[in-house]
Formats: sequence, C-alpha cells, structure tokens
Amino acid sequence: MTETTVVHLMRHGEVHNPEGVLYGRLPGYHLSELGRQMADRVAEHLADRDITHVVASPLERAQETAAPIGKAHGLDIAVDGRLIEAGNVFEGKVFGVGDGALKNPSAWKYLTNPFRPSWGEPYIDLAVRMMAALAAARDAARGHEAVAVSHQSPIWIARSFAEKRRLWHDPRKRQCSLASLTSFTYEGDKLVSIGYSEPARDLLPAHLAGKGKRGDAPVAKSFGA
Repeated sequence: MTETTVVHLMRHGEVHNPEGVLYGRLPGYHLSELGRQMADRVAEHLADRDITHVVASPLERAQETAAPIGKAHGLDIAVDGRLIEAGNVFEGKVFGVGDGALKNPSAWKYLTNPFRPSWGEPYIDLAVRMMAALAAARDAARGHEAVAVSHQSPIWIARSFAEKRRLWHDPRKRQCSLASLTSFTYEGDKLVSIGYSEPARDLLPAHLAGKGKRGDAPVAKSFGA
C-alpha cells in the first residue's frame, strides 16, 4: 500500500518591522508579539496531527514560528537553507515610489523584466529549490506529516509551479497570508493534492485579512491519476 505523507508549507507570523523595511534575508528581524500569537495558534491547530518532522528557513522569524510546533510534538527544529526568503536587490530599503527606494533612478534598471524577475532571484530557481526542500521534508516524514516554515514568495512560487501555473504574478494576489498553511499531500512520491488554510486568520491585521481572496487560486486542488 502506498504511504500518504503531508507536508505543510507554513508562512511565518507577523514580524516586528516598524520602519517598513524590505528585510528579505537580513538577520535580526524577529516575530512581533502578534506574530508569536500566530505561531502559537497554528501549533494548537496542529497539536493532534501526526507531525513527525519540523523544518524551517534559517531566518529568525521562521525559526521562531516553528518553535511552538516543534515543542508541541517533542521535535527539534531542522534547518533547510532552501526554504529561505527570495533574494531581492532592494533588501534593507523601504520599497516605494514616494520616499522609498524607487525614487532613485539608479533603482529603475532592476525593474525591466517582471517575468524573471529582474530585481531578484529568478522564479524558476526559486521553484527548483523549494520543490527540493518539499521532497526532503516528505522523505523525512514518510507516512506521517511534516511542517516546513518558509516565506510568502517561495511558498507561492512552489504552489504555482506544482499546479503548473505561470510563475510571474501580481504579488498582491498571492494566497499566502501570515501563518497560513499550504499543504501538499503525497501518495508515495506522487503529489496528489494541495490545500490551503488559515488557522490564525482571526489574528490577521484588518488590512491583510482580505488579501489573496480574489478567486485567483483555489482553496484546494487535486491532481488526476
């Protein structure tokens, strides 16, 4: 009989970032108090699930999000660098037209190709490393469930690639809210469905609660035999 394995790709919780910096892969950005509440909420949601492996991006916000899940299941948190945030040339800057990085003409050269994208890590490279990280988490939790904590762009690109949708997109329409779960179900090595849920939805700030709910992606998708 083929083993069923579920890998929950989880986005980290809210980050303390009062300056509105595009922090990307920079160290020193931790969960806010609300972000810790989100992480605890998801840990409670998954408490009765058959979680045997928890892995996270090396960034602090991902590690802190994974911690209560690992604690609830008596598991150490593994680290996988392939789950890290997407690279971006605007990292460390406030991104915007008015008083942000885009007011400087020297930044405009990075905005020439949204299909690649020209301002950061190529989407296809992101997809390849994320699918490899998913496969590793699946193999570590064969016949059980795993949680892999990552970041919005990598999670959305992994889902788009798996669902055979185009990789370039409008970031405002990603269905990947803070502390959400994008769940990949496998029969053996074969991906058979992808689901999406928001266990901490009631904790989302009001301006984020409706993001990604525009009909651009299904809540669950099954793949034919």
